[in-house]
This record gives sequence, structure tokens and C-alpha cells, in this order.
Amino acid sequence: MRYQLFYWPEIQGRGEFVRLALEDAGAAYDDAARKAGGVDRMLAMMKGVRDKRPPFAPPFLKAGRLTIAQVANILFYLGPRLKLAPRDEAGRLWLHQVQLTVTDFVKEIHDVHHPLGRGLYYEDQKPEAKRYATGFLDERAPKYLGYFERLLDKSGGPYLLGRKSSYADLSFFQLIEGLRYAFPKGMKRIERKVPRVVAVRDRVAARPRIKAYLGSPRRIAFNEMGIFRHYPELDR
Repeated sequence: MRYQLFYWPEIQGRGEFVRLALEDAGAAYDDAARKAGGVDRMLAMMKGVRDKRPPFAPPFLKAGRLTIAQVANILFYLGPRLKLAPRDEAGRLWLHQVQLTVTDFVKEIHDVHHPLGRGLYYEDQKPEAKRYATGFLDERAPKYLGYFERLLDKSGGPYLLGRKSSYADLSFFQLIEGLRYAFPKGMKRIERKVPRVVAVRDRVAARPRIKAYLGSPRRIAFNEMGIFRHYPELDR
């Protein structure tokens, strides 16, 4: 199987959670929208030009005749096939549950710089963003990361499933990387309370295929167009 991942070509965004799973597993895939004409093809698929069940928005994955959208849904599909999920149904559903929690967290991360809505520029909602960022760094980020920390403690580590890594561990890596970029000051304080999550980040970064990916042009740099954005005035 050669997969086709469709996502905006200029940002990591939500597509990066899928890319990391594909890269870690050494799966054959095309980052389709980064190829010539790829964005037009992606938009046509979203309009349902040839599909009665079009995806609402990227990322989505083409796997043979299947088109699968939503990060957690894509990873739920890929997990067993890439050996990044448990074999048993209960284990797969629990891992999916954790990934859905990651999805909730990602939404709140995005809302830091767009608390009033996506239809406005950041510059149009800076006072509200600053207020939102205070609560996010003091309460919400520690709450989510603290939950993941407790799960890792209960697993016996070093990964969420114990000795075997999963796509959720790759997502933890991306969360820490992105939050470090967006809130370098705040994360220095928060990370002291979640050493197990940080340790997972370090283990994932050292995995051979991930290490190679991070040093390659396939890894898009963080920027102020994606989910994780660094605005110094929001960091504390």
C-alpha cells in the first residue's frame, strides 16, 4: 500500500500527526498536496467532484479506494497496519480515546491565538488572545499534559503502552515540540511537572526514522500560519 496524505503544503498543522506515524513506520506515502497540482486536486476532492462522501477538510488520507479524514480517525485506521496500535479491540479503542483527547488539546492550542474565531486575523484579537494565553499556560496546558503524565506513570513506561511505542507517543512528541516553539518561557515551567511526557518526546526524537525525518526537507518548519505560533507577547 502506498498512501497519499492530503494537507496544506506550507504548514505542519494537524497533518503532522499523521506524517509522524507514516515516517516512523517507514510507510510508502506521498505528501500529495506538496506536488504540482496537488492543492487543486485536494480542493476538488473536498468538493466531492468524484466522491459521494467527500471530506470536510484536510488532513485526509487516500488508502486504495478509501478516503479517511480527521487525524484521530486516520490514526485509528493506520495504527494496526503500521504496528503502532494494540492488536486487541479494547486496546485500540483506548488508544483512540487518548488521541481524541490530543485532538481536544490541539483545538485549545489553536484557540490561544484565535480566541474569537478563525475569520479574524490575530491582530484583530490580540487583547483577547493575551487573556486566553494566561489561562492556557496556567491551567489548560498543565491539565492536559498532567493527564498524559499520569497515563505514562500507570503504563510502567517508557511509552504509553509500556514497552511498545504507539501513534499517541508520536503525538506527545509533536505536542511538546510545538508548545516549545510557541511558548518557550511557559514550557520551561510546565515541563518540570511532566518529566515522563518530556522523556517520551526525547525517545521519539531519537528513533532512527524520526531523527532522519526531522533532519530532512520533508519536515516543514514551524511558522506563524499553523497551529503552533510564537507570539512573544502571549508567552510568560
